[in-house]
Amino acid sequence: MGLMTAADHRIPQALADTLAQPRAYADGTVLETYRWLREHEPMGVAKIEGVDPFWVATRHADILEISRQNDLFHNGDRAPTLTSQAVDKKVREMMGGSPHLLRTLIHMDAPDHHRYRALTQAWFMPQNLKKLEDRIRVIARASVDKMAATGGTCDFVSEVALHFPLHVIMTILGVPESDEPRMLKLTQELFGAADPELGRNEAPTTVAQATDQNIDFGVIVDFSNYFRTLSEARRANPTDDLASLIANSQIDGQPISDLEAMSYYIIVATAGHDTTSSSTGGAMWALAERPGELKKVKADLSLIPGLVDESIRWTTPVKTFMRTVTADTEFAGRQMKQNDWLMLCYASGNRDETVFEAPDEFRVDRKPNRHLAFGYGAHLCLGQHLAKMEMRILWEEMLPRLKSVELAGTPAMSEAVFVNGPKRLPIRFEIA
Repeated sequence: MGLMTAADHRIPQALADTLAQPRAYADGTVLETYRWLREHEPMGVAKIEGVDPFWVATRHADILEISRQNDLFHNGDRAPTLTSQAVDKKVREMMGGSPHLLRTLIHMDAPDHHRYRALTQAWFMPQNLKKLEDRIRVIARASVDKMAATGGTCDFVSEVALHFPLHVIMTILGVPESDEPRMLKLTQELFGAADPELGRNEAPTTVAQATDQNIDFGVIVDFSNYFRTLSEARRANPTDDLASLIANSQIDGQPISDLEAMSYYIIVATAGHDTTSSSTGGAMWALAERPGELKKVKADLSLIPGLVDESIRWTTPVKTFMRTVTADTEFAGRQMKQNDWLMLCYASGNRDETVFEAPDEFRVDRKPNRHLAFGYGAHLCLGQHLAKMEMRILWEEMLPRLKSVELAGTPAMSEAVFVNGPKRLPIRFEIA
């Protein structure tokens, strides 16, 4: 990072360290850090040993503005997720200088981002998704029946929240149901690499300690091998699923590269269910602790879309994304230099007291709810309409049957700086 007039804006070390500790995102410590930063240093600089320095945006307005200015704040110039210097060096060695193991939409800037996004955009538009509503409702009903069959206690995450959106996205993608457990395990290993229970390798306690030994390139290799086989099958015999569309995609009259095709499959197959699972689990966790909110939404099912939005704000599955400054600029009263790195803290923006009344309360009838959980601007989440539709349908099927719910043990969040959510949610419930 260049010379900073930012010496005055250095974040206290203990708070900076928290931003790179996966456990802090699981136990809620990071929310305390965010609260302090929003009040005292909303655009500060984190200096952590083993990690390049980075600006930290914690206020809703700043995150929104950075997300609007895609030319000034790039996704692809450096790693878009917080990465140690050791891992960055290893990835660049492996990828011929590129800081990216994959090349998904989150790794791209204009003009490529728009062109690659356009390949599948129509699939995720509300008018196209309407055709899937009946199929999704059948899957949702089966999920509620499965929950009912547990006899009144279950781990809501492992029984319902994980499998419902997984089955939906795999159906759309064209992955056979028999391969869904494999897809789930690989997704958890990818996003949960820093979680001692979910990752393949020994998990570092902080991003700064991560070396190439901690990063399991094998997960990406396994994903790619699976989707390469699927892709070849869909090129030979295309069907009407998303895998066929990706397998046969072209840019400027040329087939997309193997790296970009595999990256596309992986982002759809992972982000397409994991974040929805997290928000669904987050909603049930909140309702189990707040019988008044459950009663409110059961009495008025038109509040379900509000419940969905509030659970997405409340959980904010994508916690952070990194951006790179493309030119010397003044932003939020700070002098930023070209190639400076910057962290967007979505979960902080979604608890910003200047935007949300009583932000630490869970309110199914919160209005307005201008949360940032799907991002904003050019990189607004491609699957947001699908995610909201899935959750809406699940609650439409479940709430009329759910008489009561309470915690039946200690829930737990996954440990991750990038994407996290509930990994355990034992509940006791009555269902009709």
